[in-house]
Amino acid sequence: MDQARAIWNTPAVRTAAESGDYGAVVRAVRRATNLTLAELAELCSYSISSLSRLERGKQHLGDVRVLRSLADALDIPPHLLGLANTPPQTVRPRRPAAIVGVISAPDEESEPMRRRTLLTGLTGLAGAATLGTSALPSAIGNPLTGLEHVLLVPPSTGNPVGLPRLGHDLAAVRSSFDLGRYADVAADLPNLLCNALATVAAADSGDDIGATNAVLAQIYVLASTVTVKFAHNQLAWTTADRAMQAAHISGDTLTQAAAHRAWAIVLRRTGHADTGTRLVVDTAASLQSNLHRGPQYLSVYGSLLSTAAYTAAVDGDRATAHTLIGEAIEAATRLDNDANSSRTGFSSTTVGLYRISIARVLGDSGTAIEVARQINPATIASRERRAQYWSDVARAFHQWGKPEACYRALLAAEQTSPDEVRYRKQIQHITRSLLRDPAATSLPGVQAFALRTGTKGAAR
Repeated sequence: MDQARAIWNTPAVRTAAESGDYGAVVRAVRRATNLTLAELAELCSYSISSLSRLERGKQHLGDVRVLRSLADALDIPPHLLGLANTPPQTVRPRRPAAIVGVISAPDEESEPMRRRTLLTGLTGLAGAATLGTSALPSAIGNPLTGLEHVLLVPPSTGNPVGLPRLGHDLAAVRSSFDLGRYADVAADLPNLLCNALATVAAADSGDDIGATNAVLAQIYVLASTVTVKFAHNQLAWTTADRAMQAAHISGDTLTQAAAHRAWAIVLRRTGHADTGTRLVVDTAASLQSNLHRGPQYLSVYGSLLSTAAYTAAVDGDRATAHTLIGEAIEAATRLDNDANSSRTGFSSTTVGLYRISIARVLGDSGTAIEVARQINPATIASRERRAQYWSDVARAFHQWGKPEACYRALLAAEQTSPDEVRYRKQIQHITRSLLRDPAATSLPGVQAFALRTGTKGAAR
């Protein structure tokens, strides 16, 4: 019996399907497929709290866009959610309402210069959909296998390399991440981690133990960050937890703050957004008395506030999200420039990236696009961040019901970092939706793009 048939034969799913309660169907299928609310929220671009209310019948589940998104994410037969097998062409999404205190989205024909600023980066990409990408394999393996083995089985290999060499090797792997090469990072981390553990074990003085554990914590933080990119929440949990332990031993304030931030991100993704928000807010508050010590403290402080703001938004707490991102903006203005202080990459530009994400998860897709128009992606130094910019733009356009603009943004993300679209579940979900959208059937190269991203349902 295949997995899909097994799911539909479970008593809970059968009962929910017979009840005609769409929320109950979603909840039963989600649980049968071992998806958390946080994982489903990532796939659908809706907040955890909203999905929880929909499942429990506390919020009416009648919006065709929401139903279609849930059906796609969970592979629920459309008729069980009251949908036709293909989305009707006459359905048009509602324009998102403006929110107080945030720039609202302009009308479709207003502010043409600002609209062209954003679309400049999208123009011509559809025609170049197959350029420079034909060599990419369509079959996508699991780049995390080696890292998973090192994390779950105590490593018997690894050599003490000394603190300078360890720091140098970590910087090299970080550089690959900044270039958006997630698979390369996953391939390099096992050896780096083995050597780091051996170096920690060989440390014999208090200072050496603290310093080597600080680097070990930073490696675990990087590992947690890249496993989040692959949506492997179990490995992200493991690596973030170990980052917390190593950071505690290190005694270094900034390393501990970075580990807290990584842990809060995992908490958000596993349904504990409220706890994650409290953790990063408390950590940021503990840094306030040290902000005079240098830009690296202010950079970490602002990065924590940005993460807390996004985490609050995922939890559906609009007021807290706006308050915290406002404080992050203030912190960014206090930095002399957009330097990558303390490796956080925190700057006024990255705060803008968080504003896009916050608006999107709160359902304000028009606002998300308006914020994106205020950022010139060419000024984003890190390819990883630039690819994330285009991914968020694509997700906002998808949420807004604009498939052509969504697809062009996806192509821009791919040109910036192929791994950003090859390994992100959210991107595959959007691509699958594009393949089913009658308005997107004429998009040039969309089937080839779907194959390159390993999207289920792409024609071969």
